[in-house]
Amino acid sequence: MNPKELFGELKRRNVYKVAIAYAVVGWLLTQVATQVFPFFEIPNWVVRLVVLLLIIGFPVALIIAWAFEITPQGIKRTEDVDVTETQSRGRTWIYVVIVGAVLSVGLFILGRYTVSRARSAEGGRPPAATEAIPAKSIAILPFENLSEEKANAYFAEGIKDEILTKLAAVRDLKVISRTSTAKYQSKPDNLKTVAQELGVSTILEGAVQRVGDKVRVNVQLIDARADTHLWAKSYDRDFKDVLAVETEIAGEIAEALKANLSPGESHALAAASTRDPEAHDLFLRGQYEFHKAQSTLAPDAFDRADSFYQQALARDPNSIEAAAGLVYNQLLRHWFVSPLAPQELEKLRSIVDNTLARAPDSPDAHFARGVFFYWGFRQYDNALVEFDRVLELQPNNAQAQQFRGWIFRRRGEWERSLREIQQAQELDPRDPTIPANMGGIYVSLRLWNDTERPELRALAMDPHNVVAGVLFCRSRLNGSGDIKLARQVFEGFPDTIRTSTISFQGDAMAIIGIRPYLDVMERRFSDALETFKKEAGASDAANAQVLTVQAILHLMSRESEAAKTAGEKAQPLLEARVRERPDDLFAITELSWVYIALGRNADALRLARQAADSMPIDKDAQSGTYFQNGLAQIEAWTGRPEDAVKRLRHLLSIPAGQSISIAVLKLDPIWDPIRDRPDFQQLLIGTELIGLNK
Repeated sequence: MNPKELFGELKRRNVYKVAIAYAVVGWLLTQVATQVFPFFEIPNWVVRLVVLLLIIGFPVALIIAWAFEITPQGIKRTEDVDVTETQSRGRTWIYVVIVGAVLSVGLFILGRYTVSRARSAEGGRPPAATEAIPAKSIAILPFENLSEEKANAYFAEGIKDEILTKLAAVRDLKVISRTSTAKYQSKPDNLKTVAQELGVSTILEGAVQRVGDKVRVNVQLIDARADTHLWAKSYDRDFKDVLAVETEIAGEIAEALKANLSPGESHALAAASTRDPEAHDLFLRGQYEFHKAQSTLAPDAFDRADSFYQQALARDPNSIEAAAGLVYNQLLRHWFVSPLAPQELEKLRSIVDNTLARAPDSPDAHFARGVFFYWGFRQYDNALVEFDRVLELQPNNAQAQQFRGWIFRRRGEWERSLREIQQAQELDPRDPTIPANMGGIYVSLRLWNDTERPELRALAMDPHNVVAGVLFCRSRLNGSGDIKLARQVFEGFPDTIRTSTISFQGDAMAIIGIRPYLDVMERRFSDALETFKKEAGASDAANAQVLTVQAILHLMSRESEAAKTAGEKAQPLLEARVRERPDDLFAITELSWVYIALGRNADALRLARQAADSMPIDKDAQSGTYFQNGLAQIEAWTGRPEDAVKRLRHLLSIPAGQSISIAVLKLDPIWDPIRDRPDFQQLLIGTELIGLNK
């Protein structure tokens, strides 16, 4: 058969048509597999199997098309078919091709649209998979606890964290923070996807089993790009030798990844912060409880962590890690939950100084000192020196990188703050705190639309992240004044999640919390009180805060006697608190409102000025605006309207979008005492700061 006859025969036997139709339908099935299967969490191997079967099926389809023909009487061999039997179906294959092509194009466009939306939800940042991922990069997933005693979960987590901490000192490696890796399973099915999300080439999986004084640690290092094992090893040791196991594993990982080690880095990998295994075990217990406290801000978790750190120090007074852990735990509580007394802060200063004297090159000691300067005394320049030193000693320390970003934010260096935070995100891509606070910078700059992407990203990682929820709500409320839209942020949040904070705010909304304050904006004061009570919890500080909230709400609803009654109950509690801790600016702000309820306007104004003077904007560009706003509120209620309006006018001209906006001024009943003044009304038609580019 010559070529012309062959091509004619291929056409007569519909081989061309089958090839085209198969290609179109195959492409359609490929789009379904790649675009639809992930939605139902169907594993990637199924997608690969579908593509492979389509490739294998192509020549089979062509052979069948050559040999057989479909007729009204059924399937017949092509040699036995009359040409007239197939002519009526000449156009059918065209319809198949057209329908298949349309569906394929539709799914292709849908897939590209979904990727685009996903990138938007990621804050405009492309997924790590599209970036250049360093070959010398690693994420250590949570180690599986194989011990019969499930209480040993702290031990498995602790060993994993200690290995990670040692590797963080190696500049030639990219090491992902524990905050990001903690969100994954010990042995995920989709390892390649996990690696892409974290931006690493290699993954370390492990399991720990402890029986009495015997410990077994199994680890395997995996090349996630090729889904192949680089090495795997088991370590059977006595409990007293667990510190050596952590060091050995870290060293073998560095060697497997061909990391270039300086003499200092080699020493850091081999160094032990204590030689007492019992002290180390108590430290690991403390770390386990600290991470709970860090996530929940629960007082009992702080107490348990504190107890374990103290026990570790009792066994080994020279334990650097236990001393640093104790300082960090107490300062976290001081900043977010309950302020320490001056003498308590001085005790922490002594611990920090003694720790650094014993270990001047310890990144843990320098980090503790940096946090002490930041959270203890807001000495941001001193804190920055310490965090810089931490990053010299431990280049992969994502927390130190974050703190640098927060410092530049408080110094009003907004663009630099964003750059630093983005660098921290590279080392900790799954920590929701980072995009949540990044969005907070956009709120301060009144870049309302830019806030949505990072806050949605934070809430996607942690649906109940209170920082993201509060800042996202503030962005919607302050940007548009749309209360309904702002309220949607908290849909699905448990009622007990607290939205008021003591750490950096000094106005009425800080005392009440933004979720109850949404009721205030709608002048539903009774509902606001009930919402607040659900959040408040039970403690002496919470009791005083409930009474203060009652006083403020009664003032705004013009119930002066009820406000006075609540104020009389709150007064002794808050005055005792301020006597005990004269630098507690949150208690001072509360007491200023209580004095207004009691008719002591001069005392209220004095305290509000004291708080604002203690937190000037040039000292803290973020917190300072809240206290200036708080002072303006007190001025509005104590017969100083001109001062209040002047202060508000200044706040509207600078990056203060978290604390004040024109939309909020129009709604908030806190400004009712001066609402009808012409100078206040003039503010409502003014122009706020545009943002970063102005």
